[in-house]
Amino acid sequence: MYNNNKSNTETLAKYLSLDQGGKVQAEYIWIDGDSGLRSKTRTLDFKPADVSEINEWNFDGSSTNQAPGDDSDVLLRPVAIFKDPFRGGDNILVLNECYNNDGTPNRTNHRHSCAKIMKTYTDQHPWFGIEQEYTLFESDGSVLGWPKGGFPGPQGPYYCSVGANVAFGRDVVEAHYRACLYAGVNISGINAEVMPGQWEFQVGPCEGIDMGDHLWIARFLLQRVAEDFGIIVSFHPKPIKGDWNGAGCHTNYSTKAMREEGGIKAIHAAIDKMAARHADHIIVYGEDNDQRLTGRHETGHISQFSYGVANRGASIRIPRHVAAEGKGYLEDRRPASNIDPYRVTQIIVESSLA
Repeated sequence: MYNNNKSNTETLAKYLSLDQGGKVQAEYIWIDGDSGLRSKTRTLDFKPADVSEINEWNFDGSSTNQAPGDDSDVLLRPVAIFKDPFRGGDNILVLNECYNNDGTPNRTNHRHSCAKIMKTYTDQHPWFGIEQEYTLFESDGSVLGWPKGGFPGPQGPYYCSVGANVAFGRDVVEAHYRACLYAGVNISGINAEVMPGQWEFQVGPCEGIDMGDHLWIARFLLQRVAEDFGIIVSFHPKPIKGDWNGAGCHTNYSTKAMREEGGIKAIHAAIDKMAARHADHIIVYGEDNDQRLTGRHETGHISQFSYGVANRGASIRIPRHVAAEGKGYLEDRRPASNIDPYRVTQIIVESSLA
């Protein structure tokens, strides 16, 4: 069951309604050395109109697996601003890149190289839409909605489900959806997934580097919302072993040429190039993805590349309406739920356009 945090939330609301005296709280957010998210808050004397107006900051990288203890300062360089749905008002969320003291990108900073690639191919207008699957757990480690010490009924009634006996965690999901809309994240939808306690939200279409920025902020918002409900979010691609669906990050992709008349030729050309680099893609398509890409539960096998029209068991799916219209986009179904979207979008553009 959910932790009862209602009284704490009401108490907090009393303080959050206090006047801030013209000050702005800026929540600096960054990706740590274990592909997790960290954040801390700084007071600004003004409301920034552009991210370039926000100063760099730093943190102890030895505590986030990003630097050794004898040279632990890691710099935070602001790259994007979003509205803060938790504090409201003029308060903001600030996404950052991490840099070493010598000015080089930290080894965990995959945004830096991704931004270069996106700039190189900006004339191709690469669009992305990512379907982020995740699983909700209670504080005792059990999947939300599952019977204690047991298992729910077989998969079937839970996908896009409605009803207290099949849909578990909707309040977390709805709160997250609204928080994303308020923040300015380009969230495009939500749905309950095949495994009970598992959900999905979609972000996009986003062009270029915006895809990674918006997905990371959406993940941050999900974890913060779940924190308020006393719920734990897992992005593991196979959180429950056995005959249960894993969690992915299906990545939809198109270029200007693919979206124009006759674009199906460009789609097939991109698929051929991506097939030739299947192993390279798998390397950056998520940790423990071999537990998910087994050829079962709507996946292709991790060691084999395949594609097909409307085939959810393929590595890459061409939606049926795309094949019929002769233009549109492709869906790469290989990425796991714990991907770094900067690495995934970068290699997709590199492979398909180089």
